[in-house]
Amino acid sequence: MLNMAEGVARLGALAESPVVDTLARTFQDAGFELAIVGGPVRDALLGRAVNDLDFTTDARPDDILRIVKPVSTAQWDIGRAFGTIGARVQGEQVEITTFRADSYDGVTRKPTVEFGDTLEGDLVRRDFTVNAMALRVPGRTLVDPTGGVEDLVAGRLKTPADPAVSFGDDPLRMLRAARFAAQLGFGIDPSTEAAIAALRATLEIVSPERVQGELVKLLQTDDPVRGIRILVETGLIDEFLPEIPALRLEVDEHHHHKDVYEHSLTVLRQAIELERTRHPDAAPDVPLRLAALLHDIGKPATRKLEPGGGVTFYHHDLKGARMARKRLQALRFDTDTIGVVARLIELHLRFFGYSDGVWTDSAVRRYVRDAGAELERLHILTRADVTTRNVRKAKRLAAAYDDIERRITELAAQEQLDAMRPELDGNRIQEVLGLKPGREVGEAYRFLLDVRLDEGLIGADAAEQRLREWWAARG
Repeated sequence: MLNMAEGVARLGALAESPVVDTLARTFQDAGFELAIVGGPVRDALLGRAVNDLDFTTDARPDDILRIVKPVSTAQWDIGRAFGTIGARVQGEQVEITTFRADSYDGVTRKPTVEFGDTLEGDLVRRDFTVNAMALRVPGRTLVDPTGGVEDLVAGRLKTPADPAVSFGDDPLRMLRAARFAAQLGFGIDPSTEAAIAALRATLEIVSPERVQGELVKLLQTDDPVRGIRILVETGLIDEFLPEIPALRLEVDEHHHHKDVYEHSLTVLRQAIELERTRHPDAAPDVPLRLAALLHDIGKPATRKLEPGGGVTFYHHDLKGARMARKRLQALRFDTDTIGVVARLIELHLRFFGYSDGVWTDSAVRRYVRDAGAELERLHILTRADVTTRNVRKAKRLAAAYDDIERRITELAAQEQLDAMRPELDGNRIQEVLGLKPGREVGEAYRFLLDVRLDEGLIGADAAEQRLREWWAARG
């Protein structure tokens, strides 16, 4: 809960930091206003870590650059077209933006810059009241024209203006509402949420790249499930990721199966918990989180109602991998991310045969080979995919996965399992068989790889003998 006295003290400490003090006095001496704005003010009041410093000023970009040069070690003007100058001051990276009064082009809703004249005018055009506060420096005056402090106290997201106008200006703000709700643990004001539901179709005019950027930021939060629920409840997610609400399969009185939508959200939450436990210092793993969210999207298309009340989803792993690839391509994700997510979805069922019977060493090697560089992510996803309420079953599956990880470790120590290559390379295969580069060398290589997977390391001499026997048998 927000404690105003503590929040004001944190704002004071922020204003006293070397970088803020240096810039405040420099802009004041040059005759311009300066204020810390948006996220840093919000986070300081909430007691959250302030990672980036954003400032706003009545100075124009050329003036900003001239003012900061003497007190900074580096400057960049990549955002000059939007009135933003970046600089490194006292070892910290900052961005300083001219007061703005954005308008939008009416087609893509990308902002077109119109510089403003007042701090209050700049604040009221922002996305949410909790982001529309500023701290004037060096005077340390909190400027809050839209009631941001009250909404912080209430844990509420609300647009500064009529939400229909705000979202009409930039529909991406609707997606940002879900992201901030997840990031801050806030609820959404009823009128703001109603406007999202009413205006959701306008998201189609926003570029896929901008939508993808907000989806990634949502998945990077500590509790993306909260935001995803908002997207589903308002219908906004139907505009860019309809496979998620499609998981809410109908269940009739004769055919029963678990709620795939709720299961998927639970898997996402459990994957994040495992990610933090196993890699506490790592950045949020977006490809893993995407795979956890999307791992069962092939189920609606593969569901089959069996006589007697059974339900099957044969090959939903393969179907889901194809669907995920197509959807992520539409959202302009990079090739590497798409490949990782699709591969994890394709492999997410592979382990469950292990719990039904002991795998041979060959099967374990093939599991490692097929997972490749994504083995650790597959470990996490597979463990997270256990959502049964049957305690005995859950313990059995956990023990089985403990066992397979132990065996992988032991085999890796014995055989350099990560390399997973035949004991003869392509050059040696050509020498032994008297071949030139071509299709037959590839076939021989795959034969030796199968020997490696099935039998482990047998030694170069034995591998050469097996190769000659295989070649002779081919005639």
